[in-house]
Amino acid sequence: MNVSPKSQQGLTFISLVFILAFIGFVVLLGLKIGPIYLDHMKVSSSLAAIEKTPNIQEQTQDEIRNSLRKRFDLNYVNDVTQDDITVIKHDNYLKVAIEYEVVKNIVGNLSVLVEFNDVIEVGQK
Repeated sequence: MNVSPKSQQGLTFISLVFILAFIGFVVLLGLKIGPIYLDHMKVSSSLAAIEKTPNIQEQTQDEIRNSLRKRFDLNYVNDVTQDDITVIKHDNYLKVAIEYEVVKNIVGNLSVLVEFNDVIEVGQK
C-alpha cells in the first residue's frame, strides 16, 4: 500500500471539537441528573426506615407524614411535598406511597423529567 505524503491521517480540528462537545454534554447530564437519583435513594431509605419502625400500624396518618417530613428535612430532600405522600390505613394494614416527579433545566429550553413511585406495605389486608 502506497501512502503519499499528502494524505491526511488522524482527527481534524472539527471532529475533535464535536467529540469534546459530546463528552461535555454527557458530563453535564451526569451532573444534573446524578443529584436527582441521590435524593431518590434518600427517599427510598426513609421509606424503608418507616417500614421497619415497630408498631407503625398503630400510628395515625399525620404521625407517619410528620415522621417522613422530619426524615426528609434531615436528609435535605426538597423534591417531595406532603401532597406527594399517600397513606392508606385499614385495621392492621398500612400502605405508604410516594409519587413525585422532578424537572431539571439542562440548557436553555432543554429540560429533563424524572418520575418516581415508591410504595411500602405493612401488615395484611
